[in-house]
Amino acid sequence: MRDIFEDIHKHNPLDPMESARQGARPALRKRFYQSAGVKEDGGAFHVVLDDRPVRTPARKPLGVPTRALAEALAAEWDAQTDVIDPARMPLTRLANSIIDGVADQRQAVADDIAKYLGSDLLFYRADAPESLVARQSEIWDPLIAWARETLGARFILAQGVVHVAQPEEAIAAARKAIPQDAWRLGAMHSVTTLTGSALLALALAAGAANPAAVWDAAHVDEDFNMETWGRDEQALARRDFRAKEFAAAAQVLALTA
Repeated sequence: MRDIFEDIHKHNPLDPMESARQGARPALRKRFYQSAGVKEDGGAFHVVLDDRPVRTPARKPLGVPTRALAEALAAEWDAQTDVIDPARMPLTRLANSIIDGVADQRQAVADDIAKYLGSDLLFYRADAPESLVARQSEIWDPLIAWARETLGARFILAQGVVHVAQPEEAIAAARKAIPQDAWRLGAMHSVTTLTGSALLALALAAGAANPAAVWDAAHVDEDFNMETWGRDEQALARRDFRAKEFAAAAQVLALTA
């Protein structure tokens, strides 16, 4: 099962737009199992295919901390029909990355999330038009207030794109809320990179904002531009792909709470 995910990463990017630019996708492996299930072993819940354990690209067992998450993963494998298409398995891809790449590098992953706190999407505001200024304020200000009141992090807002240094005390206060658990840490890192905002990821992980609200908040500017200038079909296709990645990360956060 290792080659299923290795092949698609080596020979073809998962983003469908990039895939189209580079040519046809490689042949996908045919489904070789009757059903996917879950087995508990040593306090972890493992995904099995016809009672055979699934392994990550690094040959580690695909074991997760909760039965609910394992069942969601098994459902993703069961949803594959004639072929196994990793591009349609965002939850499994995220699980693989957490097991193989996050579990043994938690400090580095947390450091990467913390970097976003120095230049978070929510800190930089438009100075015009007034309708965009108002929309950003309406959607983003409650999250800034949440960070101040709940995390004790007082960040500085700026207009335009000129970098504004954030108080070290604010970054340190918010950083304390970054989870240590590898699963929640990995999911939060995914949300951070997909949205460009560690604050949005922190709010989602804490239950201060639901997934739909977080996703909408991450696309205030893009949505405004498309309302003004018209739809960008390529941008929407990329967003649709990223939305599936985001949904997988949100699912991990919800099922490991």
